[in-house]
Amino acid sequence: MQGFRKVLGLGSGLLLFLGGLEAADVLAMTSEMELVKLVGQENTAPGLLEQGLELYQLGRLRDAALVWERAVVADEEAGEWLDVAQGLNFLGLAYAALGEVDRAWERNQKALKLLESNQPVANNAISMVSATSQLNILGQVLNVRGQLELGKGQTQKAYATWKEAETAYTKGGDETGKYGAQLNQAQALQFLGQYRRARTLLEGINQRLQNGEDTLLKAKSLRSLGVALHWGGDLMQSKEILEQSWDVSSRLNAREETGATLFAIGNVARDLQQDDVALEYYREVAKLSVDSLTRVQSDLNQLSLLVKMARWQEAQNLIPEIKLRLSELPNGRPRIYARLNFAQSLMQRFGVGVIRESPLQPTQTEVTEVAQILATAVEEAKQLGDSLARSAALTQLGNLYEQVGQLAEAESLTEEALQLSKLVDSSDIIARSAWQLGRVNKQQGNVKRAISAYQVAFDALQNLRGDLVAINPLVQFSFKETVEPLYRDLASLLLRPDSTQEELKQARQVLEALQIAELDNFFRDACLDTKPVSLDDIDSDAAIIYPIIFPDAGATADAVRVEVILSLPHQPLRHYSTAVPQSLVEDTLQKLYGSLHPSYSKAEFFRFSRQVYDWLVLPLEAELTRSSITTLVFVPDRFLRNLPMAILHDGSQYLIEKYSLASSPGLQLFPQGIAGEKLNILAGGLTEARQGFSQLPAVQEELQEITTNVDASELYLNQEFTKDKLYNSLKNRPFRVVHLATHGQFSSNSEETFLLTWDGRISLQDFDLLFKQHQLLTQNTIDLLVLSACETASGDDRAALGLAGLALRSGARSTLASLWSVNDEATAELMREFYRQLAGGNITKAQALRSAQVALLKQPRYSHPYFWSAFILLGNWL
Repeated sequence: MQGFRKVLGLGSGLLLFLGGLEAADVLAMTSEMELVKLVGQENTAPGLLEQGLELYQLGRLRDAALVWERAVVADEEAGEWLDVAQGLNFLGLAYAALGEVDRAWERNQKALKLLESNQPVANNAISMVSATSQLNILGQVLNVRGQLELGKGQTQKAYATWKEAETAYTKGGDETGKYGAQLNQAQALQFLGQYRRARTLLEGINQRLQNGEDTLLKAKSLRSLGVALHWGGDLMQSKEILEQSWDVSSRLNAREETGATLFAIGNVARDLQQDDVALEYYREVAKLSVDSLTRVQSDLNQLSLLVKMARWQEAQNLIPEIKLRLSELPNGRPRIYARLNFAQSLMQRFGVGVIRESPLQPTQTEVTEVAQILATAVEEAKQLGDSLARSAALTQLGNLYEQVGQLAEAESLTEEALQLSKLVDSSDIIARSAWQLGRVNKQQGNVKRAISAYQVAFDALQNLRGDLVAINPLVQFSFKETVEPLYRDLASLLLRPDSTQEELKQARQVLEALQIAELDNFFRDACLDTKPVSLDDIDSDAAIIYPIIFPDAGATADAVRVEVILSLPHQPLRHYSTAVPQSLVEDTLQKLYGSLHPSYSKAEFFRFSRQVYDWLVLPLEAELTRSSITTLVFVPDRFLRNLPMAILHDGSQYLIEKYSLASSPGLQLFPQGIAGEKLNILAGGLTEARQGFSQLPAVQEELQEITTNVDASELYLNQEFTKDKLYNSLKNRPFRVVHLATHGQFSSNSEETFLLTWDGRISLQDFDLLFKQHQLLTQNTIDLLVLSACETASGDDRAALGLAGLALRSGARSTLASLWSVNDEATAELMREFYRQLAGGNITKAQALRSAQVALLKQPRYSHPYFWSAFILLGNWL
């Protein structure tokens, strides 16, 4: 991983102070360049606007406002209405920075009305110059107006206002102003949760500014893009872009701008788990920043990091300074969120709301102090008319009461927060507050009300699906901390002994949504196209089984519930539940995984396999037999995904001997397709050792036999097996089957999921390019992708995510792959039989795999499950 640059040797320079008007990671709506340009016009009141600018840049906001008030009076007396509008706009900027929002709004409104009521007639050169100046000043006034609207929580209005500003600047021919307005639009889009639109906009701006001269606008634009990339999870690219911004601001000697960028780089370092590096950046910000907001944000991030690192004394030493700086911030949304950040760190410092024990247990006084900080944030948001910030503050205050056991107060506050978040249509806050309300009702024993609240939270997350992987850090959604437990809590509440059909359908929907959300999180992109289908329309001989394990809240701390939903064609859903000690579940599954090696006791293997069979399949046996089911499709959860269901044993037979088997992330992701087309195959692989991986001598025989027996096939072996060769073949010919016999790894980390080629590796992103290009150019979707020598990452209980990820990225209707690297002679034998069955026609892929696996297990030397059970079929089993 590329290292972080040392934060040393930064030069001093001009300070552009913007007070509490902007967060450190977004563009100020009036750049220094714009201010200098506008006050440099000849028709200003003599020197007053320039004097105000100098005072503003020095941070003397009150003095700057007094000077600009005098300039406005002078210009009014001189009848210079355009300069009056300019002065009024500067006053709006100054008063907003001082936290005097009403006065800022009044000055800005007056400037806007003045511009609207004095439209020049463009019939001569002088009028044309006047019209251009007016348009550019109008753009600046609208920029300030948008920031004031954003500060009031009127984000949609702010976005529309900045669109108007862009139009004004464009008509006035001011490229700098236009880009500034676009950067502000990106800021609004991020607050609205539309992170991809924001990123696309920022990338376009930076592309146009890339080859231009160094300006503060360029530095700010790069910083905004870097922050957007960070929010989207592209940490290393974010760091690279932020360091470009740092280079520009350093060359301009813009210390304040540099401080804001170092703060953003520190945040990236923190997410890369480089905590000491992040602290170094945060501390350097304190040396550079005059801007109170940037400084307090940096101190707050230091505090939360020190608490995380359990460096208690350093955290304690920082608290008085943060309190002082918070009191100095002007009122506005940034100060409200700063208070929430501070309160959250204090709660975690005293062990409130976290599992880890803190040596500093909270006293009632300390809990009261946190409550007062949050209550102050609520009141400030109310005074400001910022419903979004008020909802966030109420939610956090409700969370404090939830954690200390005052459930009635927690319910009241959270209900108020939820209603407010619905008014402003903020899906992220709706999800957080509704989930909290559900938890509180659950603790109070109000199951129906809890389910209702959880459903609201679930629906909000579904609306946010495209941005769950890149959510606003002010709200800080995390898949593992928020999305996954919310979905699991809801499914657990829905699955009760007396659950209705409607509740079972809801539970199934939630379980499928959990699969999709986990894959979205794996990809760091909501790239999956969901098209729900009905089992009735797919296969009347198949059953879908959803197994999931929940903690059993109604039993002992060690108890869990093994829950199974069974979906049969043309029948109501069934639900089965088994209470089991958690230690037994964990021990049995762990030992079952371990017993898959041939050296393990066969008797012990059968004991563990029978136990899991009894949990997952035994309760369903009668229904499966009665319905004449021939294929079982599992939608496995968590570590069950790494378990080949074929090995489950009923005491006399393996499951694969009774049923054809497949796995699926759910029917919402079922790839449509029709079996029975004539086979043609693109095959490739390695026999020789490459890049530290062992040789696979039987691969040559495996591939040659497959391609010899199938017409219209292509084969690439060893030196011929390269990414370019695959790309060119897939680009030029439609293939029904792609068979790759090479080492590879499936991991829960998308960056560690790959296939080996002679000259390198095929990554998850490469798969997307290779196979989507094939579909685009040949108008053909691959029916079957076979990966015959891959394995799941060792010690990764979610590694099968990588397998599902490769399968979905390829766009193939079905994927056949191995969970571990199997004996390659056994693999060659299994593949030979699989293709023989498939080529015979009138057979599904699941049936062909079953025949091949059963044929192998009946051979004495390959009878152990190690040799035949590693292969699983994902996707369309037909």
